[in-house]
Parts: sequence; C-alpha cells; structure tokens
Amino acid sequence: MTETDLKEHILKLPVWQGTPAIETLHGGLSNQSFKVTDRTGSYVVRLGRDYPFHHVSRVREVMTTRAAHVAGFAPEVVHDEPGMMVSRYIEAQTYGAGDISANLDRIARMIRSFHETMAEHVSGAGFMFWVFHVVRDYARKLTEADSARSSDLAGYLEIATRLEAVQIPQPIIFGHHDLLPANLLDDGDRLWLIDFEYAGFGTAMFDLAGLASNASLGPAQSEALLGAYFNRSPTIDEKRSHAAMQCASLLREAMWSMVSEIYLETPGVDFVTYADENLAHLNRALESYQTAYGKF
Repeated sequence: MTETDLKEHILKLPVWQGTPAIETLHGGLSNQSFKVTDRTGSYVVRLGRDYPFHHVSRVREVMTTRAAHVAGFAPEVVHDEPGMMVSRYIEAQTYGAGDISANLDRIARMIRSFHETMAEHVSGAGFMFWVFHVVRDYARKLTEADSARSSDLAGYLEIATRLEAVQIPQPIIFGHHDLLPANLLDDGDRLWLIDFEYAGFGTAMFDLAGLASNASLGPAQSEALLGAYFNRSPTIDEKRSHAAMQCASLLREAMWSMVSEIYLETPGVDFVTYADENLAHLNRALESYQTAYGKF
C-alpha cells in the first residue's frame, strides 16, 4: 500500500471528529507513523506488522502501551486495529543523546518507577526479553538465510557467551528494552515513554545499559546513571555487569539490523550501514570494557 493509500485509510477511521489533517512523522526504522489533527486534538497513528523474526507482537505492544498509560508513563491509546494503533499526541521535546546525559537523575528515577510498577498493569502471557537469547536466535535466522555475515556469527556468539557469563543475579522486573533517546519525551513537566515493541520481563541491567550505549555515555556518566537508579554507589560487580551489558546491547542492535536487512523493506533505511556503525561502537565498547576489567 502506498503512503497516499495509507493516509486515505487513516483519514477514514471512525475516531475523528470534524475534518482531520494528516502529516507524516519521520524517524522510525521499522514502523510508519503519522500525526493526525482533528477538532479534539492531535494523535499519533502508528503502523506496524507482527515481526516474528524480531519477536514483535503488535497485540502485545498495544496491551503494554495501554498498561503503560494506566501506570502513568505513556500517552493514551484511543483506537487500535490489526497493524495500527492510535495514541494521543504529546507536545513535548524528543530527547537526543545530549538530553540523556543532562537528565540522568530524572531519567533514572523514571526508569526505576517503570520497573517497579508496570508488572501489576500488564496482562496475558508473560514475555521474557533476554538479550543473549535474542542474539542466539538472530544468529540462527542469519544462518538459515545464508546471510553474507554468516562467517562472523561464531565470533559474535562467543562474545555474547562471555558477556553473559559476567552478568550478576538481579530481580526480574518489567522493562522497556528499547531505550533509544528518541523514545523519551519531555513536556517540560514530566517524562513520557513511547514504543513498547520489545517490552517484557527481564532484569534492569539491559534498560540501564541500553540507555547508556544508545546515548554514548562515558564510564563516569554510566556510573552516575547506576548510582541514581540504585540510590547508592554501584558495586564493582554491578559496574562490570553494566559495562558488559552495554556491549551486548550494541551487539544485539547490530544483529537486529542484519536480520532487518533480510526481512524488512524500509525505504530510506540503510540497514547495512546501521549494522556496521553498531559493530564499530561495539568494538570500542569492548576495548573500554577490557581496559577497565580485563579480558572476559
């Protein structure tokens, strides 16, 4: 379906009052979004199919988004149908990497509150996000597809095994698992979270590490993030686990792009370059980890 056809379909939804206006929102790597304004306000229409190769279920995403609204973290969902979700538009600043480093305490408190309260609001079968399982599953999919990256997979799996081995036991929480800076919004009074495709049960360390790696935080800022989250100075084991998980986050992001190159057709998105960029970040993160903590 062309973008013109999609817009025509969206404008015919029964939720609008008056004559709605529509515009395209840019920035998504695997989903399309539009802003629609009618006489009652503005809304975001998010389109996306199930992506089994990425473990993404839109039914689960809608459920989680509704739960996150009830818990006080996400905009309200006003309509959903297969492949589409309509949420209220928030007039807010979309964060960049610099905004993360400038608001570490505030963000850490919000993430901790999300982790502590979301489990009581979600429903249905529990979904577990464990990055090392994701990496192993991506490797299987890339092997089955005879990816051009196949010769590198054994090395990626060895890295993942070593990173997993230094993780420390932590309580199971309900996490977001896709804390890109752009998934945090600041309306001047409070922070909001959006995009819950990968939300599920896991440990806090992936959210903390993913945020740090996605925002390119240095060691001192990463330690400050951990301290703000735990409300105390992090232990050496927590810092080591966090640094290793940052590497795992970058490896997963690179392999996400490799799998996306095979299964997704997203005009304007260069998945090959995105994978290479994340592999370069991973190499630097591994060097930083080994400088601080020695070889795995």
